[in-house]
Formats: sequence, C-alpha cells, structure tokens
Amino acid sequence: MNNIKACIFDLDGVIVDTAVYHYKAWKRLANELGFDFTEEDNEKLKGVSRTRSLELILQWGGITKTEAEKEELATRKNNWYVEMISKMTPEDVLPGAVEFLEACINAGIKTALGSASKNSGIILEKTGIAHLFNAIIDGNKVSKPKPDPEVFLKGAEELGIAPGNCVVFEDAIAGVEAAIAGGMKVVGIGSPDVLGEADMVVKGLNEMTIEKLSPLGP
Repeated sequence: MNNIKACIFDLDGVIVDTAVYHYKAWKRLANELGFDFTEEDNEKLKGVSRTRSLELILQWGGITKTEAEKEELATRKNNWYVEMISKMTPEDVLPGAVEFLEACINAGIKTALGSASKNSGIILEKTGIAHLFNAIIDGNKVSKPKPDPEVFLKGAEELGIAPGNCVVFEDAIAGVEAAIAGGMKVVGIGSPDVLGEADMVVKGLNEMTIEKLSPLGP
C-alpha cells in the first residue's frame, strides 16, 4: 500500500454542491442593491471568504458601503444561504463522495474535512455524512483563508498525520495552492485547464479509487 495515510476534503464542490445556493443568495443581494450578478461572477468567488466575496460584489456594482453596512449585508446574505441549505438532504451529496469516503475508511486511510465554510455543521447534519470524517476543520476553527494552508495543516494535525502523507481534494485554485503550500499532494476536482497545478485532476469523486492514490505517495 502507498504512503498516503489521510485524505482531506474541501466541502463545497467536492462533497456537496452548494455553489447554487451561494449564487442565489448573492444574486438576491446584488439585485436588492440595484445591479445584476451572473453565474460567471459566482465562479470568480470559488474558495473566496464571505467578507472578500462581498467586497468584490460591491466593487463590481460600483457601490461603497461602511464597515457596519458591509457586516449587515454579509449577515443578510448568510441568513438566506442558511435558510436554503437547511433544506438539504442526503440526495445533495455529489456522486461517488460517500462511496470514496467509505473506501478510504475501509482501507485504513483517515479522513478530514477542510473547508472555509462556517456552515459545514448544518450541511453535514442535513446530508447525514458527518460520521464519515475523523476530523472536521471549518471556518469556525481557522482564521486564515485559502491559499493559506492553515485549514489543511490543522486537519493533518488533528488526524495525527504528517502533511507529506496527506492528499487534499479541492475544486478551487486557492485550495490547490493551499494544499501545495502545506506540503501535501492534491487532487483537483473539475477541469485540468483550471486546476493544472494539482497532481491529478478528476471530474468528481465518482472517478476516484484507492488505487489511484498510489502514485501520489511520497
């Protein structure tokens, strides 16, 4: 067996697809402020924190707000988002995610969640997959956003596994950069054109097997 002892997964776009809910909430906010927000705009916010996302959206709309107003807008967006994800079910888990997580567990490979989301608890609870992770590191436990490797390094630390023996699964450029900065191998979920820096790129976890982890070992 290879030297990969842990797999660390981003949540949005890897395990579940919540991008659509972020999109709907940001679009509603932009529309209320008097301008539009497209799916292309939403793509640019992948892996970006809520505060930074809001700053970019206001910039695109040519709108200036005070810090207090920004806080209120971010909260409003998050409340709409939470309302939507509270209706999620196990059906919202992306194809192959549960199967691959179970395969890791059966192979003795530890699993962790490494997500910037502060709402991961609700999502894991609603989709019924919290039990598949040995450690859960989310936006409530870290202060530095990706591409800083903090979230993945904390995951490795909680699992008790050296970074060099961990593989990260990420769908965003900032996440791939964070994994590399943390000294970990990384599998990109999405397009090789976008995630070219990853050690391997697959369309989704339904394309992953334990065997495919072997060449990634140190």
